[in-house]
Amino acid sequence: MSRTRQPPLVTGISPNEGISWTKVTIRGENLGTGPTDLIGLTICGHNCLLTAEWMSASKIVCRVGQAKNDKGDIIVTTKSGGKGTSTVSFKLLKPEKIGILDQSAVWVDEMNYYDMRTDRNKGIPPLSLRPANPLGIEIDKGRFPQKDLESLFPGMSADFTSENFSAAWYLIENHSTTSFDQLKTAVVNLKKQANKKNEGSLAYVKGGLSTFFEAQDALSAIHQKLEADGTEKVEGSMTQKLENVLNRASNTADTLFQEVLGRKDKADSTRNALNVLQRFKFLFNLPLNIERNIQKGDYDVVINDYEKAKSLFGKTEVQVFKKYYAEVETRIEALRELLLDKLLETPSTLHDQKRYIRYLSDLHAPGDPAWQCIGAQHQWILQLMHNCKESYVKEQKGSNALLHSPMLDLDSDMRPSPIGHLSQTASLKRGSSFQSGRDDAWRYKAPQQVVFVEKLTKLVVSQLPNFWKLWVSYVNGSLFSETAEKSGQMERSKKNARQRQNDFKKMIQEVMHSLVKLIRGALLPFSLREGELRQYGGWEMKSELSGQWLTHVIQTVRLSSESLTALEIPNDMLQIIQDLILDLRVRCIIVTLQHTAEDTKRLAEKEDWVVDNEGLTSLPSQFEQCIIHSLQSLKTVLDCKPGEASVFQQQKTQEDVCQLSIGIMQGFIDCLEQLSTKPDGDIDTSHLSVDVSSPELFGSIHEESSLSSEQRLLIALSNCRYLERHTFLNIAEHFEKHGFQGVDKITQVSMESLKELDQRLFEMYIEFKADPIVGSLEPGIYAGYFDWKDCLIPTGVRNYLKEALVNIIAVHAEVFTISKDLVPRVMSRVVEAVSEELSRLMQCVSSFSKNGALQAKLEICALRDTVAIYLTPESKSSFKQALEALPQLSSGTDRKLLEELLNKFKSSMHLQLTCFQASSSAMMKT
Repeated sequence: MSRTRQPPLVTGISPNEGISWTKVTIRGENLGTGPTDLIGLTICGHNCLLTAEWMSASKIVCRVGQAKNDKGDIIVTTKSGGKGTSTVSFKLLKPEKIGILDQSAVWVDEMNYYDMRTDRNKGIPPLSLRPANPLGIEIDKGRFPQKDLESLFPGMSADFTSENFSAAWYLIENHSTTSFDQLKTAVVNLKKQANKKNEGSLAYVKGGLSTFFEAQDALSAIHQKLEADGTEKVEGSMTQKLENVLNRASNTADTLFQEVLGRKDKADSTRNALNVLQRFKFLFNLPLNIERNIQKGDYDVVINDYEKAKSLFGKTEVQVFKKYYAEVETRIEALRELLLDKLLETPSTLHDQKRYIRYLSDLHAPGDPAWQCIGAQHQWILQLMHNCKESYVKEQKGSNALLHSPMLDLDSDMRPSPIGHLSQTASLKRGSSFQSGRDDAWRYKAPQQVVFVEKLTKLVVSQLPNFWKLWVSYVNGSLFSETAEKSGQMERSKKNARQRQNDFKKMIQEVMHSLVKLIRGALLPFSLREGELRQYGGWEMKSELSGQWLTHVIQTVRLSSESLTALEIPNDMLQIIQDLILDLRVRCIIVTLQHTAEDTKRLAEKEDWVVDNEGLTSLPSQFEQCIIHSLQSLKTVLDCKPGEASVFQQQKTQEDVCQLSIGIMQGFIDCLEQLSTKPDGDIDTSHLSVDVSSPELFGSIHEESSLSSEQRLLIALSNCRYLERHTFLNIAEHFEKHGFQGVDKITQVSMESLKELDQRLFEMYIEFKADPIVGSLEPGIYAGYFDWKDCLIPTGVRNYLKEALVNIIAVHAEVFTISKDLVPRVMSRVVEAVSEELSRLMQCVSSFSKNGALQAKLEICALRDTVAIYLTPESKSSFKQALEALPQLSSGTDRKLLEELLNKFKSSMHLQLTCFQASSSAMMKT
């Protein structure tokens, strides 16, 4: 099977030497992907996997076992990398002999301790005290494998103190290369040692020979006396004599050795006292040692000493021991208080919190320090959040006071804000574009509410993970032991955690509620109740934040929500943040649309009246770009992130957005009407220009210094036509693209309003242009006391009709100069008005003479044939009614004269009538 990782490599071990059961830290590379990946660990050939504690891929902690070799490598084996190598080694030291009163970091078997006074092991048989080299010659260890020797001498041992001692095994193992002469020397040494022991016994006997002989002589004399005097008599005398001898010997011995024995008793007493002090000096010195170790911060040493003292003297009945042990308990109680104060001290790291909790647990502190720490952290986080709000509110009020101070030079501080790159957006450039640099400096500075939200969310995201991890460690019991050595404490911790789950849930919810309400107080104060507003508000809301700043705030809150979700906090606890994001998104859309409506109303100030070849100004394009820019700024707000609801899910939001969108469109329509109906004196045309690239332009309307009201009406009509056919439809597509609801309603209402404006402007223009032409017909017809009943033979079309046609041509030229597409619509309506007036005038004549009828028909036909391409059913009907009011021409001569006169008229005014000779298919487009 191919490995996916490199073999383990051990590059360091600390410490690099020590006795058995020394705790070491192994460092290296590729030491496994987890505890289950570690399948082997040997140090000096001994398997240490049982005590191994995998910390990371570069760190393992374990204890060294009882290895056979005094120095060897550290080999790590993993599932993913296989058997590894080592660049360092560990040296195994022989343990020193420890006296019963010596301090030690590990437990010592006191059943077989080393007595320093007698230099021997108590309880060990004398054979074990034999010299390490009984033969007295140099030991030369052979290279025979231990397993081979064990199989060669089954059940035997090379230890000369063992009952199953094998001399052959011992010689093979220690003297396999020793010469025969040296072995002879070893035999001589063994004999000398045996003779020394025998000589020692003989010397002891020789020293007591005189006493032995005296006793023997006395017994012989007594025996002889008994035989000579008789048994009974001698018995009494001898008994008395023996008693006297014994009494005298006792008195003499007491006299001789009384002083010596007294000194001996005193020395024994002193020695016993010293032995007690030496043996129990651990307890007597423990209070002072505890103080010193606390000052150095060696709490582990204090806890180990306390555990040892408690196990030895916790239930003692000796008054001295009870007194000193009580002093120890006093010091330990002070340490508990010190550790608890450090645990509840803020700020502190998660590592320190876990460490202090374990110390307090090992010291059997009352209560539940872990839960106390969780509660303290909870209160501290809440306090930090409120302090953050108070500091920024105070700073905002101070800034406002400075802003209104007449002595403040704002030009002196032009440093960019922390979020300055967002300030240079279109939303912050509302109002006049020609403000001072001082105002710009303050505009480009981020609002205090925005900076506050960034600071607040950063604070929560930085503090809540440790708070959550502390709870998780409390739940799984790892606060007390990462290696699961203290199962009792872990079970109690898990039990307490299960009982306090609801309390912790309330803590998290309180933090989330405080976070949300603080943000609402800064950005959405209207969403809080009056009591909540006093606690979480306090901001001076002179003007609402722009859509761009709200978008930035939404992004900040979204990132915070993602960070909290990554902690695996239950979604129900974070739902309140999702609700806040939804409200911020809705508010951002509303504010952005409101600002867009304001921008739309100000577009009138940007109208330059520069007309392109299609009769359009830049106003429709500016309006469309304004809408598109506004929608693009809302793209991130409208897009739904994982776990977020659609911003249009509420019916009220849909209605509000629809009404605002309609308001934007209506505002622009009002802007058009305002521009087109302003009095001439209110329009600034000093900056006007015209696109002269088109060769079709003639009679430019821009030769004068100002535009007439009729020309503005024409430009407005051209813009309306373009809005209806292009701009409004494009805007509707953008609305649909961004998910807006009710787009059909927006488009329908906007189109209706636009058409109403278009019709009003058109009627105004027709009134301006058609009424003078229509009004000039009747005076022109009857100029010079003309009478239809008494007139000469017609010689041509009279001047009134030519004047009317010239006026119509002037209207055509004016409309054509602005927009060719408007010509058919305007000309048709003007022709309708003229034909209707002409028909009325003809019908009002009581009677016509022959010449009068011919003259009338000539003029009616001349007008009708000239404007034929602009005739509508209404104008055709008017011309028909006018002709029907005339007597019919009966003679061919009259008809011929009529035709000749018509041709003459068309020929004489050919140049003037050229505008009426364009292709009808092109001119009749609407």
